[in-house]
Amino acid sequence: MFYEVIVGKMFGKSEVLTYAADSSLLPGQIVEVPLGRGRAIGVINKKVAQPDFTTKKILKVLYSMPLPTHLLATVRFVAEYYRVPLASTLGLILPKGVEKKRRKTEQMFGSSEKTEHSINTPQIPLNQAQKKALEALQQAPGPTKLLHGVTGSGKTNIYLKMAKNALLRQKSTILLVPEIALTGQLVRVFAKYFGGKVVLLHSQQTEAERHLIFNSLLSSDDPKIVIGPRSALFAPLSNLGLIIIDEEHEGTYRQENTPKYSAIRVASFMAGKLGIDLVLGSATPVVEDYYLADKKDAVVTLAEKAKSTAIAPEIKIVDSKNRDNFSKNRYFSNALLAAIKNNLEQGRQTLIFHNRRGSSPLTICENCGEEIICPNCYLPLTLHADNYELACHTCGYRERVPMTCPKCGTPDLVHKGFGTKLLESELKKLFPGARIKRFDADNKKGEGLDAVYSEVRDGEVDILVGTQTLAKGLDLPRLATVGVAQADAGLNLPDFMAEERTFQLITQVIGRVGRGHSDQAEVFIQTFRPDNPVIQLAAAVDYQGFYEYTIEKRRRAGLPPFMFVAKLEITMKTEATVLKKVREAAKMLGEDKRLIVSPPMPAFHERNSRGYTWQIVVRARSRKALVEACAGLDPNFRVTFDPATLL
Repeated sequence: MFYEVIVGKMFGKSEVLTYAADSSLLPGQIVEVPLGRGRAIGVINKKVAQPDFTTKKILKVLYSMPLPTHLLATVRFVAEYYRVPLASTLGLILPKGVEKKRRKTEQMFGSSEKTEHSINTPQIPLNQAQKKALEALQQAPGPTKLLHGVTGSGKTNIYLKMAKNALLRQKSTILLVPEIALTGQLVRVFAKYFGGKVVLLHSQQTEAERHLIFNSLLSSDDPKIVIGPRSALFAPLSNLGLIIIDEEHEGTYRQENTPKYSAIRVASFMAGKLGIDLVLGSATPVVEDYYLADKKDAVVTLAEKAKSTAIAPEIKIVDSKNRDNFSKNRYFSNALLAAIKNNLEQGRQTLIFHNRRGSSPLTICENCGEEIICPNCYLPLTLHADNYELACHTCGYRERVPMTCPKCGTPDLVHKGFGTKLLESELKKLFPGARIKRFDADNKKGEGLDAVYSEVRDGEVDILVGTQTLAKGLDLPRLATVGVAQADAGLNLPDFMAEERTFQLITQVIGRVGRGHSDQAEVFIQTFRPDNPVIQLAAAVDYQGFYEYTIEKRRRAGLPPFMFVAKLEITMKTEATVLKKVREAAKMLGEDKRLIVSPPMPAFHERNSRGYTWQIVVRARSRKALVEACAGLDPNFRVTFDPATLL
């Protein structure tokens, strides 16, 4: 017997290789095969007739149980849709070390007991608005539905009810969250209702842990609830009945390294393949997703706060250009400082949000103007004052802060701008008795928000300082005040989604207060652009107004969801070579009348240790036209599609 095998290592240009086997095998079975002089892991694609060339034998069948058919189909879909080799997609579904034998040391993957149809869980409370939304989700057409629920509206209760209904049908649920830091809170909520049925799956688990969880899920037909970030989408569940993606607007659902993919688009494919529901939940949905779901009449709105005691926060825009507002401190307005002081006296919490970590993002010589940049990425290094070093937030390079300018030798180095570490140190000077915690990507393992969430929730922290992790889905009962340090920081980035991300972040962080725990809720939005419409709409928590403002701009500009966009990047050692290549590509693409081709331009990160990077942005009304046009490019070009994710 002979089989096509999808092999997890590239071997020439072949997408699949043919092997012989002594026994009958099924599509989806995981095997070990000879490859060149070594070995590789592969997955049976299909049985084929005996070829007219000599074949090698499959060395070992690693699992008698095949992968679920929808995962095998998903591997093929990702490869075709995102134009990546099949070999690279296998890593999405197979854990590292899948060929190793492991000892099962503990039940880390949930109960193995059979779930009865009369599942005995506490009653899940739904108010009238939630019941109405749940019914609308069940009746909405198509597999993909968008739950647009304001912050604090109780979307989690709807997720719980849908997961329970799936369990009653002996079906599993996958619940995706944008970051590992947010898994703990949801796991605790779901474990309260479903106990050992809840399985946590994420990349910070050890290779052995992930492998054992994979083994358990693959070999069991007992329904589970798998919770984790985007990689949890590929859990080997044979009885998948529901997919939920919480905070669907988050950029972390897009994988930027190969194979590049959108977890939302892949989940939409899975849901269609299986005929199951995909529920996207957010208070600030992606504009393209809202537009496409609305066209299909698949938007369900949950406009009421879940708790009757919830209050609308008092939101104040503070003009950062008016220095009278900052007479006591250059980073915190007088009004915000007064609110922090009052909270400390009343035993309430304050959250300070700034989406830039470190102390200062720019170190420059005042004498000659030299910037201290990363030798690998040629980007400004960020000062981390706590350990007095400069760090690159792109590649991780670090160095001690120089005493003198490396160009002119003078000691006139200054640090410009500010990040969360600087805000933390300022607050410690201003409020020396306060318990202050910073949460961002610089936290060490065991010091992150998830690790200390219970003490934050219970009020053992007075002031929280952090980046976007603090804006996402947290329920902090003692939180009374939110301060946004520089609300306009992201508006000037060269990205058509910059305004959308700014609106989402401000709206999400506003949603941390006024959730019904306290009679006080106030937000201070500090900005140099108080009249900007995005700032104004975010301060009004007006998603519909922002959507209409943005969709009209996109329509006029020919941007998603009205056109598809591909970004073509190429890196070469010399600038002359990269210019030659990029101009040739622009000329070739420009001959295709289906395309709108931008002039070649330097990439946002133009220079790094590998050379110079230039880019071309190509738009078309058909994704097929983009794919066909890009197929003829020099293979050195890296192509990234900006998909309308619900197509």
